[in-house]
Order: sequence, then C-alpha cells, then structure tokens
Amino acid sequence: MSDIDKIKKLRQSTGAGFKDCNAALKESDGDLNKAAEVLRIKGIAKASKKMSRDAKEGVIVITGDKNKTSIIEVNCETDFVAKNDDFINFVKELSDLNNLCSSDLLKLKKTKMSNGKTVEENLVALIAKIGEKITIGRNRTILNNNSNNYTYQHTVIKDNVSKLGVIVSLETNTENDNVKLFGKQLSMHIAASNPLALNAEEINKDTLEKEIHLIEEELKNEGKPEEILKKISLGKINKFKEENSLMSQNWVIEPKKKVKDIIKEINISDLNIKEFIRIKIGE
Repeated sequence: MSDIDKIKKLRQSTGAGFKDCNAALKESDGDLNKAAEVLRIKGIAKASKKMSRDAKEGVIVITGDKNKTSIIEVNCETDFVAKNDDFINFVKELSDLNNLCSSDLLKLKKTKMSNGKTVEENLVALIAKIGEKITIGRNRTILNNNSNNYTYQHTVIKDNVSKLGVIVSLETNTENDNVKLFGKQLSMHIAASNPLALNAEEINKDTLEKEIHLIEEELKNEGKPEEILKKISLGKINKFKEENSLMSQNWVIEPKKKVKDIIKEINISDLNIKEFIRIKIGE
C-alpha cells in the first residue's frame, strides 16, 4: 500500500486532516493501527486545550414521537461551526441516541455511535477535527401516560436542528383536531413567551427571591416611602408571577385571553398541561 493510500485510509477511519495523518504515519513508521492511536492521543490533547474556551453558540435538536420526545443542546464556539455538516451529522445522531437513553447523560456518553466508537470518543475526534470547543449541554426526555407531546422549533438550520426548541406534554384521553391545534399553538406560545413554570407556586424560590431583591432595591433607589414600599413590592412580584406562569400568561394568538381561558374554551374535561421544556441557545 502506497503512502497516499495509507493516508486516505487513515483519514477515512479517523476523520483527521491530511497533515495530521501524514505526520502520524511518519511517527508510527507506516503502521496504520499505531498511527490511529497517535491521532487519538493527539486528538484528546487538542480537545483538552480547547475546553477552557467559551462555547456559547450551538444547536438544539429534538427527536422522538408523540409519546416519548427528547431535546438536547450541543454547544460550540461559533455559528459557522453550528452549520458545519460534520457537526450537524454528529448532533442529529446524538439526539437519536439521547432519546434512546432517556436523556441519561452518563449513559449517553458511553453509548456507541454508528461508527462503532462511543459518543465521548466521537466528541473528542470532532473537537480535534473542527478546532473548536464542543460540549453537550442541557437535555431532557418527556414521557407521560395518557399524554401526547407537541413540539416547536425556531430558527431551523436543518431538519430537527434549530436554535430554539420546545416540547409540551398534554394529558387527555381525547385526541381530536382541536387538541392537536392547541398543542401546536401552545408550543409556539411557550417559545415566544418563555414561561418559568406552569403555575405561580411552581416558580423556583431562588428566582423569586432574586426578583424580590431587585424590586426592593429599585424602589429604594427611587426614594419610595417605607409605608408604601411593601405594597408596591407585593404588586410587582404578583405581576412577575402572573407574567411568568404559563397558565396565567396572555395567549399570544389572542392576548386578551389567558392560556387557562383557552383550555376552558376547548371544553375537554380531562385536558391538562402535564409539563413542558424550552431550551434556547444563549439563554
């Protein structure tokens, strides 16, 4: 086998560049197996050096069916890489595996991909090849009894790869066109309105305490008298809860109504919003 043929074979098996393959073959005296090991070690070293950098760009990928649906975030450093074919192919397969693993990140990283290597190994190789920090971010799987999942993706790059993704689970024994339409519209509403929780009492306590602190500081800076400070503060925090709870948000399609009003109008007694998730790159 000629040197060129060896380089071509090594590139096919490792995904490394021409120069790296050539150097690895020289270092291993033309032994393909040893050269592959050299590239793997160098790839890990390259990946390790890049992990200290910021990765604020990336994509959101959604995979699954109406019963079991998964969402995963994969971050990189630039939007250019987020549209790279090698990156897109990796995240699409990763998302399929994430759904199979039910968003168990430890299990996912050890799972083998179509090339026979684990997710972790492929991630290291991709970092070395592309030259950017790439990380697996937030992920979640939604699976509920008597429920159907609805999805929405915004700023779609390709197929199920986008910059923002939403999954919402509707619980009901009735599945008709009205429910399906509501499910699709609700996922779009969540994308636009970014609710923090389904109801006010479910909003994270730390988030509420932080908001209360900000409101109190704002009022103090405005020189509000102490006797009305608490009353104004209470009104502002109640408004914050209302605007950030899905059920009490203004319906984006018909802002004079609340989400809970739309559910009443559908008039299906067992229709409930079970849960939802919204992930956007950069948030």
